[in-house]
Amino acid sequence: MPSARKTRIVIQGAAGRMGRRLFALASEDRDLAVVAALEAAGDPRLGEDAGAVAGIGPRGLTLGEAFEAEADVIVDFSTPAGTARILDAALDRGLALLVATTGLDNALALRLDQAAERIALLVAPNTSLAVNLAMLLARKAAAALKDQDADVEIIERHHRFKEDAPSGTALKFGAEIAAEMGQIAHRHGREGRAGKRPHGEIGYHAVRGGDNPGEHTILFALLGEAVELSVKATSRDCYAAGALAAAKYLAGKPPGRYAMADVLGLY
Repeated sequence: MPSARKTRIVIQGAAGRMGRRLFALASEDRDLAVVAALEAAGDPRLGEDAGAVAGIGPRGLTLGEAFEAEADVIVDFSTPAGTARILDAALDRGLALLVATTGLDNALALRLDQAAERIALLVAPNTSLAVNLAMLLARKAAAALKDQDADVEIIERHHRFKEDAPSGTALKFGAEIAAEMGQIAHRHGREGRAGKRPHGEIGYHAVRGGDNPGEHTILFALLGEAVELSVKATSRDCYAAGALAAAKYLAGKPPGRYAMADVLGLY
């Protein structure tokens, strides 16, 4: 029997740290074909071979600002401005879109909500299996501790190059926990005489240094005892593998909003 057609993907942000790993892993995947590798206008690597930029040798595909090739899914690891641009392309062409860019503002988040009426859309601050499993466990812990007077603190650590803080993943952990426990305040760091800790808040603490690809600790602190959930990445390949699994999942899906839990079967 003839083999199934490969899922054709466009990588937005292909010269970035994540984009390079996406290109490298996708190039090894027999079920995927990278048909375009995109970067922002002014990037000094535009016009270079995407494979060479990714460190896997020339692949005959140059980094560009736009694409004409037929595609099934766009995978976006870029910047909020890049996300806004590629969203227009996805809508114009009716392509499924995975957005793994963080730091999106409310206006762009609203545009993405509206786009899900027209295209298959998955917005995920983190595409790692372990992180999404940890989110499921955090929700279960939050539900169990809802009426137990638990304080919640979220500590995240990332490389020195990360531009947004707290991380999108930390904020997603907080949103999931607040949905169960009801906290209405989200405090980003403390200094000086901050006073007694209010019960109805979640605290976030961002650490930046070196080349840390990402780790998160969720602390549920009670009087006399505490529960900690920790998850850490040892390389960016875990994010890339999850993103490529999501691209395969989205291909051919009807318009709507999807989640990494759908991709990974975490329910």
